[in-house]
Amino acid sequence: MGNVLLGAISLGSLWAVMALGVYITYRILDVADLTVEGTITLGASICARLLSGGINPWAATLVAAVVGMLAGLCTGLLHTKLRIPPLLSGILTMIALWSVNMRIMGKSNVSLLRIETVFSPLQKLGLSKNMSILIVGVACVVVVCVLLYWFFGTELGSAVRATGSNAQMARAQGINTNNMKILGLMISNAMVGFSGALIAQNQSYSDIQMGTGSIVIGLASLIIGEVIFGTRTFKRTLVSVSLGAVVYRIIIAVVLKMGMDSNDLKLFTAITVAVCLSLPLIREKLFRGVSQKKGGAA
Repeated sequence: MGNVLLGAISLGSLWAVMALGVYITYRILDVADLTVEGTITLGASICARLLSGGINPWAATLVAAVVGMLAGLCTGLLHTKLRIPPLLSGILTMIALWSVNMRIMGKSNVSLLRIETVFSPLQKLGLSKNMSILIVGVACVVVVCVLLYWFFGTELGSAVRATGSNAQMARAQGINTNNMKILGLMISNAMVGFSGALIAQNQSYSDIQMGTGSIVIGLASLIIGEVIFGTRTFKRTLVSVSLGAVVYRIIIAVVLKMGMDSNDLKLFTAITVAVCLSLPLIREKLFRGVSQKKGGAA
């Protein structure tokens, strides 16, 4: 069981980067960006092809982040320049990326067996695969959180946050909200592409279907983290979202260990997200019921 939990925690650290990307669009920009489902596969496919060609693993992973940024740019342009609703813009980009990913890989999947990855140097030092993944994953999450905390504390980052909070007020302050939306989508999808590259190296292959349901996984991680660890400050929120991805993976590992059919995982995830989203309403009704009982007793 200990090895199962270590594997879940290490995998959760890789998905945490993607969850932070989802947080930027869903919470900061107030947009449900479905580009994620295509971008995570895009990052994986680009990384897989580059690694197959002998490119340095870290260079391939960073290229995946840059290409993911371009996917976010496409969604942003569709929304801001062509006035297509953000949800539909994400869907259009996601559909287009399926063909792009097939073109990049040349087939439905690319194997990375016996190919050097970002985890290989640690494994050569004698560390187990899960421990190597955990160290790299945690290091990446820490770096991403530090960069996000710094960026969103700058004037430009504050403009992005203001755009998501109240676009009309932001425009009144002279902020170009369209540019801020594009920037937010680019940063988000860069992180998703980066995460996709890490996940592909972890599972030793890139597959055209690996992005299916990733937006739900990101939302589950985000909401679980917020509910369990809180969101009092921006710094705490970043940590909560990261830990939420780890907790989600632990939950999945436990239910699988208990005998749940893997085909039911997506249903379980959807129910988990629905329950977490309804928690504020449940708390409010419970609090109101308790207050009414106290008032009646008085």
